[in-house]
Amino acid sequence: MLRRLRHLRMDVRPLRHRDFRLLMGSGVVTMFGSYITIVAVPFQLKQLTGSYVAVGAVGVVELVPMVLSGLWGGAIADAADRRRVILWCEAGMAACTGGLVLNALLPHPAVWPLFVVAGAVATLDGLQRPSMDAMIPRLIPRDEQTAANALQGIRYQIGAIAGPAAGGVLVTTAGVPAAYAVDALTFLASIALLLRLRPVPPSAGAERPSLAAIARGARYAWSRPELLGTYFVDLAAMFLAMPMALYPFVADALHARWALGLLYAALPFGAMLVSLTSGWASHVHRHGLAVCLAAGVWGAAVAGFGLAPNIAVALALLVVAGAADMVSGLFRSTIWNQTIPDHLRGRLAGIELLSYSIGPTAGQLRAGLMAGAVGLRPAITAGGLLCVGAVAACTVLMPGFTRYDERTGPHHRAEEPQQTAA
Repeated sequence: MLRRLRHLRMDVRPLRHRDFRLLMGSGVVTMFGSYITIVAVPFQLKQLTGSYVAVGAVGVVELVPMVLSGLWGGAIADAADRRRVILWCEAGMAACTGGLVLNALLPHPAVWPLFVVAGAVATLDGLQRPSMDAMIPRLIPRDEQTAANALQGIRYQIGAIAGPAAGGVLVTTAGVPAAYAVDALTFLASIALLLRLRPVPPSAGAERPSLAAIARGARYAWSRPELLGTYFVDLAAMFLAMPMALYPFVADALHARWALGLLYAALPFGAMLVSLTSGWASHVHRHGLAVCLAAGVWGAAVAGFGLAPNIAVALALLVVAGAADMVSGLFRSTIWNQTIPDHLRGRLAGIELLSYSIGPTAGQLRAGLMAGAVGLRPAITAGGLLCVGAVAACTVLMPGFTRYDERTGPHHRAEEPQQTAA
């Protein structure tokens, strides 16, 4: 029994590395503030418009900028100092949040700035995220990648649990302007930590950012069935079964407006439970199969969430969904970080960004439109069931993905990147 319990103990070896610790700290602070805004924007839109579609349309405004900037950001990550890219994008997002503060302080706040800022932040996030993701393998040895992925999850989850809880309190007591102001301050704290990172220069002979360079990265991804599997399964799960845009309406339907922040916190809380007990993950080698099973559980839990009779059951099912999503994300990230060569890692990180960002972003619109057409609960439940069906289809149609084994796959070991810091 003690041996089994030790397998659940979280592997914290990556925390030995100074720059990884700084990146972790920055992520916790940034995610705390960002999730406050994630609560505040739909809350303010609901106040100003009362429309399902308006809330879901935020996803459409974010979608195109994220696609374009994510691909270009991947090419930049392979050609530039990744630390510098992260810093400039963080400063830009701080300025965008300041714009939300000013708009919210107006006697009659306008709706259009919410959409403009959403598009701008999506653009900056798309430029930043590939550099951030591609930086990790340069800071951590290969045999610690799975542990680093679990810790990366923790850095987001701490902020993502505390942020929505604080956001729910702030928007209902201090008001929307105060919520945005707290987010702006967290960006400044994050920048202070990121400034202490050592430079992370590109690999020798790195390609300049260009459409041809992006195309070469896309061709490489297309040649790898295990990479395609991670993209398709995650896109299906997030597009069909992401209920987040409807949380304000779910809280009303369950007569639990007080629990709005808890609804936003439930998914990351479930993910944190997995991260804190992730020692078992290093003993799993069929990563593709693990991703498929976890995505199926996600869909089933979201379908149950749509049928929940009360807020307690709804929160419990979201915790299960969050845990399943973390398992899927953990093994997707391990496949990416262990097998992609460093000189392509930025461009592939840009494609990865599309797979795990387009789905939720477009899923917000799907959820809003479907809720407007068939009702709140049927929209959520149908989305979860469609997700289960789509994941089952991916499992059948992509056998190379489900058979992928980290020990024997043809790309099971990428070229070892030069580490930038101990």
